[in-house]
Amino acid sequence: MSKSVFVHVPYSQIGEHLPFILERKLNPEIYLSADALDAATPAQLAETARTLAGEGLSCTIHAPFMDLNPGSLERMLRDATMHRFGQVLDAAALLRPEVMVFHPGFDRWRYGEAQGQWLELSVAAWREVLRRTKEIGTVVAVENIFEEEPSTLKALFEAVQDPSFGHCFDVGHWNLFKRVGMEEWFEALGAWIREVHIHDNSGTKDDHAPPGEGAIDFALFFKLMERYAPDAAYTIESHSRPHLESSLQVLAPYLG
Repeated sequence: MSKSVFVHVPYSQIGEHLPFILERKLNPEIYLSADALDAATPAQLAETARTLAGEGLSCTIHAPFMDLNPGSLERMLRDATMHRFGQVLDAAALLRPEVMVFHPGFDRWRYGEAQGQWLELSVAAWREVLRRTKEIGTVVAVENIFEEEPSTLKALFEAVQDPSFGHCFDVGHWNLFKRVGMEEWFEALGAWIREVHIHDNSGTKDDHAPPGEGAIDFALFFKLMERYAPDAAYTIESHSRPHLESSLQVLAPYLG
């Protein structure tokens, strides 16, 4: 495939899936959960990096996210978040990913009028993360999760104002929570897109289905990507091998 294409692989399952990844020459997006970070050793991570490099493959990393929030108004939660971020950055120093994907931790129902406080605390956290990622040589991409429209993420990117800090557009999450069309989202954030997550759904739950099995207009999606972010990384977020095979087949005309 001619684009920079990656496929979702939890690190806890890397041994199971690595033969398939190597055989098919697929670049993994390695999801490092909190449990995986606690269990993984530097030697294991370095060996994974050597194996991928030996086959001419690269990787991206999906950072831990469950219950984490770099902009939390609770100091102890921010400290826990930055501890986990420190662990995944240590792993990145060995794996050398092209992009690292993080969740922002924001939703309007929790923060309401405290959005300004969340933003101020978030900016400080991301600047600390960027201090490390610049040494590693990777890009940070913040993913849309519960965002219904792009203003909160736009404010974050404008406040941090760093070329190695951008957006991971998850088209499946957009379809679940959207209050604006895809074109409006790209008009606001397209210039910041560094990576995209590709999967489909019908707008009712996060199915992570192959493209074409839900309601997302992928022809429009790829048209907008060519216009706004032609050099972004593409990650197929399938959660089973049959779904991955279907996704690769459907996406080949767009990515190959």
